[in-house]
Amino acid sequence: MGNRSSGWWLGAMLGAVAVVMAAGWSPRQDVAAVEAQSGSRRPVLVELFTSEGCSSCPPADALLAKLDALQPIPGAQAIVLSEHVTYWDHEGWHDPYALDAVTDRQKWYEDKFGLNDVYTPQVVVDGAVQMVGNDGRKLAQAVLAAAANPKEELTIDGVAWAGDEVRFMIRCGNSAAGKSKQTLMAALAEDATETSVKSGENAGKTLRNVAVVRVLKEMGSGSEDGRALTLKLPFDEGKGATGPMRLVVFLADKHNGHVLGVAEQTVTRPKQFSGS
Repeated sequence: MGNRSSGWWLGAMLGAVAVVMAAGWSPRQDVAAVEAQSGSRRPVLVELFTSEGCSSCPPADALLAKLDALQPIPGAQAIVLSEHVTYWDHEGWHDPYALDAVTDRQKWYEDKFGLNDVYTPQVVVDGAVQMVGNDGRKLAQAVLAAAANPKEELTIDGVAWAGDEVRFMIRCGNSAAGKSKQTLMAALAEDATETSVKSGENAGKTLRNVAVVRVLKEMGSGSEDGRALTLKLPFDEGKGATGPMRLVVFLADKHNGHVLGVAEQTVTRPKQFSGS
């Protein structure tokens, strides 16, 4: 599957929005109401399961990057994560961003969605809907629908680097009732990466990704508002990661995985802790 032009992609995205609205689908809240919460847009988590060893993944990677940069879906602020799985590493190229935690997360989704196997590229929107990662039309429909759903108000506070750790707190604007049934997840992702692939299915290509997850961790329940939290970059993962990084936190239902709230903050690691 080849790369598509940005014009095609934007046309597919906006066309999907127009088709859905013209067909009479009506969100539970109109766009004005959606945009009234937490600024002008409601956050929607978009997870792409991908691999540098997968020849079908570069178009999906490009789709995610354009969704991130252009934000074309009315009422939605797409918070994206590029999550690299490990099971392509035996096909001739070791993906330097592949994480066991990501593979485990995708396998959990496999069970949740009743799939026969894991696959790439796969995109999951707000933990509730999954689809092939390069289907721009279905992705636009899913993000538009997700933006109509109320969210817990999350705020990231007190972010500070200490060596190879980032420390922070989470503030929840809503009632703590029911938070024992929620799980809090946190990810630290490189803002952008570029790799010249030497072997495997993408040999000879230069692959560019956004929001590449370097650490993904369950932080416990969502019941402890304001507690101090820490994410640690393993040495190999943190080496040379001195550019902007994205701290993404989200609350999810423990049973069905639906994302109940999500927040993002860009953080820059001090140069003296580059790992070099």
